[in-house]
Amino acid sequence: MEVRVDEDGCVASGMCAYLAPKVFDQRDDDGVVVVLQRRPDGDQHEAVRDAVRNCPAQVISVEGADAPEPG
Repeated sequence: MEVRVDEDGCVASGMCAYLAPKVFDQRDDDGVVVVLQRRPDGDQHEAVRDAVRNCPAQVISVEGADAPEPG
């Protein structure tokens, strides 16, 4: 699994950091998503899929065999 984000479209809701805090964080100055792990460990895959499905701006994508369907 490889995580990608479109920072320009991020609305800084923090849902990703809440659902997958080992993979996502937010910049202090504007709250935009920061990817901590581009290739997260297997134990984080479900949390990343939840973050993809629940991102209000739909700016998170995942490539790989276990990529989630868009929410």
